Amino acid sequence: MNQAREWIREARAIAVLTGAGISAESGVPTFRGPGGLWRQYSPEQLATPEAFARDPRLVWEWYDWRRCKVAGARPNAGHLALAALEEAKPRFTLITQNVDGLHDRAGSRSIIKLHGDLWTVRCTACARERRDERVPLPELPPRCECGALLRPGVVWFGEPLPAGPWEEAQRAVREADVLLVVGTSAVVYPAAGLVPLAAACGARVIECNLEETPFSAEVDKSFRGRAGELLPQLIAS
Repeated sequence: MNQAREWIREARAIAVLTGAGISAESGVPTFRGPGGLWRQYSPEQLATPEAFARDPRLVWEWYDWRRCKVAGARPNAGHLALAALEEAKPRFTLITQNVDGLHDRAGSRSIIKLHGDLWTVRCTACARERRDERVPLPELPPRCECGALLRPGVVWFGEPLPAGPWEEAQRAVREADVLLVVGTSAVVYPAAGLVPLAAACGARVIECNLEETPFSAEVDKSFRGRAGELLPQLIAS
């Protein structure tokens, strides 16, 4: 770990890619873990445009349940360590696949949200977006001021990543001296493609995850463990 800690300390620019694992440590249910099912449905059945078109109330019941779960969660030591690293490194970018907002609540500011934000709602007609942090929501499905249905402001299965954030994420990774990959299975693309991109551009890649991933044997350092335990050690001066 000393070598990885030195790479982080000496890096001029750092990018971080986080996934569901870091939020699971705060009690947020993951899509692919033991708590992945809601009632008899899998997320892959609900987090799609087709599911919303078929039964918007059912989809919103699931998202309302998720929002209530996340509202009761708190940033853990891993989230806080990344916020502290941002304070120490002027050129720092946090790229997250998570939609729960725990990085924001930990104090991180330079965040690229590849998959959107659970606390944003977007009109299906006029496309207006706004924050709504009420839990539970008073009306399901919720509606816009224009009368049309609102949808969660997240990227669903089958939808492309928003072009702006994705381009920013690629640029941050290309310019990074170190890429930290934290709590992600590295199987969801295109986000997982940021790992080989970093390596191709000369960055040191450091992985922290409970289990091995498809990139574990290829990165510069791979650590098994909880983000809340590993990250504070890695950023220690």
